Amino acid sequence: MACLNTNIRANSLLHSLGACGATVLLTTPDLKAAIEDILPSLQQKGLRVFYLSAESPTTGVEPLQGQIDAASEEPIPVAFRANVTGKSTALYIYTSGTTGLPKAAIITHLKLCNMVTMLYISGVTAKDVIYTPLPLYHSAALLIGLGGCLEVGATCILRPKFSVSQFWDDCRRYHVSVIQYVGEVMRYLCNAPKRENEREHQVRLAVGNGLRVEVWKEFLQRFGPIRICEFYGATEGNTGFVNYTGKIGAVGRVNFVHKMLAPFEFIRYNVERDEPVRDERGCCIRVPPGEAGLLVVKITKSAPFHGYAGNRQKSEKKVLRDVMKKGDLYFNSGDLLMVDHEGFIYFQDRVGDTFRWKGENVATTEVETTLAAVQFIQEVNVYGVPVPAPKGSSDGWMLDKLRLVIRCECLRDALEVTGTFKQCKGQLVKEGFNPALIKDALFFLDESEKRFVPMSPQIYSSILDMKLKL
Repeated sequence: MACLNTNIRANSLLHSLGACGATVLLTTPDLKAAIEDILPSLQQKGLRVFYLSAESPTTGVEPLQGQIDAASEEPIPVAFRANVTGKSTALYIYTSGTTGLPKAAIITHLKLCNMVTMLYISGVTAKDVIYTPLPLYHSAALLIGLGGCLEVGATCILRPKFSVSQFWDDCRRYHVSVIQYVGEVMRYLCNAPKRENEREHQVRLAVGNGLRVEVWKEFLQRFGPIRICEFYGATEGNTGFVNYTGKIGAVGRVNFVHKMLAPFEFIRYNVERDEPVRDERGCCIRVPPGEAGLLVVKITKSAPFHGYAGNRQKSEKKVLRDVMKKGDLYFNSGDLLMVDHEGFIYFQDRVGDTFRWKGENVATTEVETTLAAVQFIQEVNVYGVPVPAPKGSSDGWMLDKLRLVIRCECLRDALEVTGTFKQCKGQLVKEGFNPALIKDALFFLDESEKRFVPMSPQIYSSILDMKLKL
């Protein structure tokens, strides 16, 4: 099975289907427009499409519900899975990363079994009721949330779409004891208007990732003594961390057993050159406690890296060689973390050009590809810059990255590139969106006027003072 993001369309959807070598696509009639847009291409590739419904509103798409109803209730023959081992692929989960189009991360049966134990090791039991308002095409909701419930025998409450106004009402209605989150879910809850009964619930535990320190503190103060179990991990990664102790802001703690099973290091990284710093031997340099470093994890039999389906080149880009000694192989997480003098680990930032938008990684290259499709645009360079986050904004901020300010360099003959033809973004990021520093034409999308207007010193000051709501 390959879990597709229900929001992707056109070329991204075709790419995702091709990456995993899909032969059958299961969907529902509410995605009819997206399917019909690419149906000729799917038919040309010989890919069968089914709606999970009794009838099909689209010629060429078969309804599957009747066949499901008529299927035998006998157990599937054991011979069907006779050759399945822990190393066999169980499913694919897509991650955008920094390369633009989605990549199909290979999830083996062994990795699946490891991931579904997350709720168990967090203290969840069969008596718990877990509330998951996150999309099931991501590993957090599918494997940790739903899979974790199956593992421990707990009850799982799924909500099709996260709702701030209904969150605590749902928790009371279904007697929820454990909630699953990403950082912005918690921020939305903290930014919602206060209610008299918002501490009246049975929630004792929250499991998730991406929770910022200030939101963490406010959440506990406002909604009661809920235990926060923050974790860190990448879908395609070969290790992860869990904060068992409730230390505010931490994603885990260094321990001997963990480092023995999955040896990891925090190495010095040159953000501007986008590469690790190496010593005279050509090996990487460990950072001391208190300094942010790139997390790399040694690739071993006990901590393998399976890469991405159908793309060996992108898999190879996630591998670092000669890290601690010549010939070794490490998984490059692409994340900067810091360990303090007590051994607690803290997430700092992502390297590269990716920024966060509503809990999702957004690749600047994917935005560039979309803009480049506009006929009058010759060349595009997309990058994020820090912008103050207005309290109460409903559009989502994470890691203080830019949400909605666009610099259009439409008057240049050519954009600056490196010797290897990579677009230069470092200096542009430093300049930000300050009209006093930028000589090029600079525009701001004014929501009130529904059009781009020239960025003026007044608009710039209003954004910095958070008087202008983005």
